Amino acid sequence: MPLTDLTLAQCLALRPDLDEPDDLDRFWADTLDRARDTGARPHFAPVDTGLTQVTTYDATVPGFDGEPVRGWLHLPAGAREPLGCVVEFLGYGRGRGLAHEQLLWASAGYAHFIMDTRGQGWSTARGDTPDAAAVGGSVPGFLTRGVERPEDHYYRRVFTDAVRCVDALRTHPAIDPDRIVVTGVSQGGGIALAVAGLVPGLAGVLPDVPFLCDIRRAARISATSPYTEIAAYLSLYRDRADTVFRTLSYVDAALLAARATAPALFSIALMDDICPPSTCFAAYHRYAGPKDVRVYEFNGHEGGGGHHRREQLGWVRALLDPGHPADVRSLHDPQLV
Repeated sequence: MPLTDLTLAQCLALRPDLDEPDDLDRFWADTLDRARDTGARPHFAPVDTGLTQVTTYDATVPGFDGEPVRGWLHLPAGAREPLGCVVEFLGYGRGRGLAHEQLLWASAGYAHFIMDTRGQGWSTARGDTPDAAAVGGSVPGFLTRGVERPEDHYYRRVFTDAVRCVDALRTHPAIDPDRIVVTGVSQGGGIALAVAGLVPGLAGVLPDVPFLCDIRRAARISATSPYTEIAAYLSLYRDRADTVFRTLSYVDAALLAARATAPALFSIALMDDICPPSTCFAAYHRYAGPKDVRVYEFNGHEGGGGHHRREQLGWVRALLDPGHPADVRSLHDPQLV
């Protein structure tokens, strides 16, 4: 597979001038205030997965406009103090899947929350959260859903869902609210970056080959879905480019990353034809907190795979001290469900 974008040296030197809306911060403050004012509460119901070393809860969290967002919360069986937590957002088209399928972080001793992505779940794993708030026409996919107005855009709802999941986990007695890390691959990486810019006080961020970064450039140079959805839409609505890219600027993770302060470990693949590396580096360079990056020179959108999971495990272990003092209590008390 050849290089699909710039060389590493060019990516390292790249400092794109992105168009940022003047009211970006107010837009997101108002959106999140509205979501938090609904008064709905999260619910965690125990699930019998047949596993003995991981305890799983079927989570329902009030997201955008209080709409229910599903997820799985995995806890290491037998743990007896509030835990560091890894919150995972999923790639494009993926749903949360089945309760027993993703156990890496719980096996490493952390709480692990997997957020279902509204309206998705048709790719490699099923989903259980509808997107009831969809507005207007779009081409197939999600990038152009509600793209005529920032208030209607699909990722406004998704990012709000993600923030509200972090809010819910911070109140859960099994979880240390000061030791929450957000992560995700591709779409999940973009969501993680957005959450890092919208939620103060996170412990860390792990964005892998992130989607939704420098969206205008990505739409121009990527020949692969999902970014081609934008070109497909604008090939039909030829007079709406300014409107479309203005809306997308409100959900550009490279812009929101400039508000983030938590330590971050990025991964970027130089032969990625889905999320071009120059767009990922745009987010990396703008990221405002302490940061590091692992570059996979000869990989495509699969990125570092298991090699990078190993990097992440070591990074999180160093970040979330397993000896963190906390009140000793049972994590599996009936009050949790």
